[in-house]
Amino acid sequence: MPTTRDVSAAVWRKSSYSNGDGGDCVEVADNLPGIVPVRDSKDPDGPTLIFPSDSWSTFIASLKKKAGM
Repeated sequence: MPTTRDVSAAVWRKSSYSNGDGGDCVEVADNLPGIVPVRDSKDPDGPTLIFPSDSWSTFIASLKKKAGM
């Protein structure tokens, strides 16, 4: 199993909940087949977490359910 993935083609976007003042923000890229990379927007060259797309979808659905969306 690979321990790293090439995410150089990732198109990053900030969370819609980011407040724009440089606070705690995450960025995700959903343009790569089968994976969703996540990183800290304040450290774009730092580590990236990589989730399988189906796991990310389950995570987001769970958050939306808890928020009543």
